[in-house]
Amino acid sequence: MARAAFDLEAVIRRRGFIWRSFEIYGGTAGLYDYGPLGTALRNNIISVWRRHFVHQEGFAEIDTPNLTPHEVFLASGHLEKFNDLMLECPSCRAVFKADGFFEEFYPDIAHEIVVDAMTPDELSEFVTERGILCSTCENPFKPAYEFNLMFRTNLGREKTAYLHPETAQGIFVNFQNLYSYHREKLPFGAVQVGKGFRNEISPRQGVIRMREFNMAEAEVFVDPEVNGYPGFEAIRDTEFVLLDQFGAFHSLTAGEAVDESIICHKALAYFMTRTQEFLLEIGIDPTRLRFRQHQKDEMAHYAEDCWDAEIQMIINERESWIECVGIANRSCFDLEQHMEATGQDLRAFRLFDEPVEQEVERVKPNLPLIGRTFRQNAGAVKEYLGSLELPLPDTIEITIDGIVQPIPPEMYSIEKTLEKVSGVRFVPGVIEPSFGVDRIFYAVLQHSYGVGKQREGADDDAYNLLRLVPGIAPVKAAIFPLFNRDGMIDLARTLTQDLIDGGIATAYDDSGSIGKRYARMDEIGTPYCITIDHQSIEDGTATIRDRDTTGQARIGIDEVSVFVRDLLSGVRSFPDLTPL
Repeated sequence: MARAAFDLEAVIRRRGFIWRSFEIYGGTAGLYDYGPLGTALRNNIISVWRRHFVHQEGFAEIDTPNLTPHEVFLASGHLEKFNDLMLECPSCRAVFKADGFFEEFYPDIAHEIVVDAMTPDELSEFVTERGILCSTCENPFKPAYEFNLMFRTNLGREKTAYLHPETAQGIFVNFQNLYSYHREKLPFGAVQVGKGFRNEISPRQGVIRMREFNMAEAEVFVDPEVNGYPGFEAIRDTEFVLLDQFGAFHSLTAGEAVDESIICHKALAYFMTRTQEFLLEIGIDPTRLRFRQHQKDEMAHYAEDCWDAEIQMIINERESWIECVGIANRSCFDLEQHMEATGQDLRAFRLFDEPVEQEVERVKPNLPLIGRTFRQNAGAVKEYLGSLELPLPDTIEITIDGIVQPIPPEMYSIEKTLEKVSGVRFVPGVIEPSFGVDRIFYAVLQHSYGVGKQREGADDDAYNLLRLVPGIAPVKAAIFPLFNRDGMIDLARTLTQDLIDGGIATAYDDSGSIGKRYARMDEIGTPYCITIDHQSIEDGTATIRDRDTTGQARIGIDEVSVFVRDLLSGVRSFPDLTPL
C-alpha cells in the first residue's frame, strides 16, 4: 500500500494535480500549487459540499476578508490560545512541531501523551525523562516553547491584522446581519469556503499540513437549551464507527449514540452523519473512515465537545488516521466574547408559548437630577439609561458631542416590577462542521488510486488507474477518433463540442494508440471514453467504454451527450447499455 501511495505521488505531479509552489526557486515548504486537473477536482469536491450544506441544508454562504483586525482575535482567544508547542535543537537548529514530531519519529510513544494538553514545562520534562533526541543530529532539545500560528501583518502603517487561521470569525462578527437575514429564527447556518493561513514552522506532510490551505466551514446557530435538530429523526438509523474520548470503539447508529450519551447533542450527531454522507459520496472508502472524539484536555479553547472525521491514508510511507473534518460544539463562547469586546448585542430571542408574568429589574433614571445636570441633553441620557441591561458595568459613561461624560450612581436606581413578558433574549450556541478541503482532496486520490490489470489492446502489462467518482472527476468524458482519416476527426471534434456545450467536461485526444489513450484517461480518472471509428461514419454510432469495468457498448452518436449525462447523474448505470 505504501508503494501505491508513492506511485500516486508521481501521477499527481506528472498529470498536473498538485505541484510544489515556486519550484524553479527550490520550492517552499507548506505551499503547493493546484494544477489544471487538481483545481478542477478540488472545485468539483467543493461543489458537492455546497450541494450538501448550502442547497440541501439551506445555509447561507457569505465571503469575508482573509485579513482580520487584531481586536477580533484578541476577543476570540486566538492571540492567547492558538499556539503550537515546539521542540528546537540548539545544535543543528532544527525545529519541530511537537505532536507531529512524536507521530513521525516516535510513533510507539505518541499515544502516551496529548501534546495539546501539556504546558511547555510538562513537555520539556517528558522529553528529558524519556531521553528523546533530535531526529536530525541526535542531540538534546532546548526547553519546549509555544509559538502562535497566525501570520501577522499591518493594515496601513500602524493597525495590526492577521491572516485568519479559520473562516469562522467572519461569520460570528456578522451574527446580527445573518440573524436578521434569517428573519430572526433559529436554527440557521452560515458557511464560508476560502483560505486559511497557519504559520507552520516545519511542515513535513505534503498537503496534510500546509501554511495556506482551503477550508469549507459551516456555523450553525442553535438554542443551547434545545437538545435537538430538524432532520435528526431522518438520520437516526445512520450507522458510523466511533472512537470515544476513553479509547473505546463503537459501531452504532446516530440514535443509539445519542441515547447512550456517547454523542451528547443531537445537532452534533446530525452533522456527523451529514459529514459521512458527503465523504462517502465523493469516494472515501467507508472501511477507512471513523469519528474520533477529542479528549477533554485536547479540545480547542472554544469547544465543549468535538469529533473528528478521520480518514486512513499513507503519509510518509506509513498508514495514519488523519483528521479531515472537525465537528465541534463551540457553545456560546464566540458570540459571548465578541459581545464583551464590542458591547454589541449578539443575542437571539426565545418566544414563550404564552406570555408569563415575571419580576423584572429595570434601570429607573432620576429625571430631576438628570435634567438639572445635563439640561438639553437630558433626553439622550434618559434614553441611554433605559437601554441598559443588567448587570450594569462598574462605570457608566455617555458620549455627547464627542465628549465622554460619566453618569454617577445617584442619577439612576434599580427597581423591580412585575411585567408580562413574551420571551427572553439569549446567546445562541454554535455547532461547527469544519472541512479541510486539501486533506479530503488527497484522501480521495489515495482511496481512488489503483493499478489496472493487463487488458486486451494495452501496450503495457499494468497501468495507473484513478477510480474517481464520476461526479467529481476533472474530465467526465474523452473523445477519440480511431484514425486521422475518413472524416473521423471532424466527427469526433463535433461530438466533443456537443458535450462541452452540454456542460460536460470533455477532452479530445487523437495521439497514439487507442490503448495508450485509454491508459492516459484512466490515469486521470476519466470515467467514460467514446471512440469514433469506421462504423461511426457508416451508421452514426460510437463505442462508449466504462473506466472501471472496461466494458464497452455501442450507441448512436446523437445519443452520446444524453447517455453520458444520465450516467453522471446516476439515472442510468453502464450495464443498462446494450453490450457489444
